[in-house]
Amino acid sequence: MTRSQPRRARGTVGHAYSALNLRLLLAGFGLVTMTVFAVLAFNADLGWLGVLCVVFAVVAVVDLIIIQRRRAARRREEPGARHSLFE
Repeated sequence: MTRSQPRRARGTVGHAYSALNLRLLLAGFGLVTMTVFAVLAFNADLGWLGVLCVVFAVVAVVDLIIIQRRRAARRREEPGARHSLFE
């Protein structure tokens, strides 16, 4: 069993369960977007919307941490391998 993928996942080390690099890009985009929207919402006196955007930004940060841990595990299992955005 490898550590870079969740248990009982359909993927293997050779064929990843999810595109980690693409997930990293999308989570980063979500973090930046939600941070900007939170600032704009708080400036427009829409506190409830700002809090919602902050919650989504925190979810994006947690996702970034999980993705980085899985990428590091994959790097340990496949030293020197290069992965494209969709792998």
